[in-house]
Amino acid sequence: MLSILSGFLITLLSYLAAKPINRKFPQVPVIVISMCFVIVLLSIFNIHYDDYMQQVNPLFSHLLGYVTVALAIPLAVMRFDGLPLKAMLGILIFATLSAVALPMSLAYLLHMAEPTIMAFATRAVTTPIAINIATLIHAPLSLATLIVILSGVIGAAFSPWILRHINDERASGLALGLAAHAIGTVQAWQRGAVAGRYAAFGMAVNAVLTSIWLPLVSTALQK
Repeated sequence: MLSILSGFLITLLSYLAAKPINRKFPQVPVIVISMCFVIVLLSIFNIHYDDYMQQVNPLFSHLLGYVTVALAIPLAVMRFDGLPLKAMLGILIFATLSAVALPMSLAYLLHMAEPTIMAFATRAVTTPIAINIATLIHAPLSLATLIVILSGVIGAAFSPWILRHINDERASGLALGLAAHAIGTVQAWQRGAVAGRYAAFGMAVNAVLTSIWLPLVSTALQK
């Protein structure tokens, strides 16, 4: 039986091995490279993925909440002087609404089941908050987690190409935080400290707004 320590070591070694590769190929998010190393190590040691997940998932799910909260620390040193706060508020409101409405509409047009459509509603926020929202709106937790991770990975992977003409770190950071949440925030920190702080700001505010209005609207529509 796989112990929690061995599962943790596999994950840690995969991350450490992925870092130098990510420095050479910054277009590929470090989490994607780490996932590949985890798969390779599990194959080498003949460890079933279900055993690995059963041991490490509670640990990392618990730690992920602390990491998400810790991303708010850089917000304390942010400077909002001269920023168009009204415009930023409008962007945040539009982002939180569209990030839920667009994937849900696509799932509806593809005639997916109602629980699957509700799982797509959690795409806009980072994993710990998405899991809580999915519980409240009765969406499948595993599917919601998969959607959030994939959206973050895809957003971070394509961000160098999409944002190649954006020279303002505040704009690029805010876009990454809103579109790709935690994984995008990590990618933003690689672009610079200013981008990282604005990514954390966008991710945090979007998560708060979404966690407030989405369960309320979902409950009201289901009555």
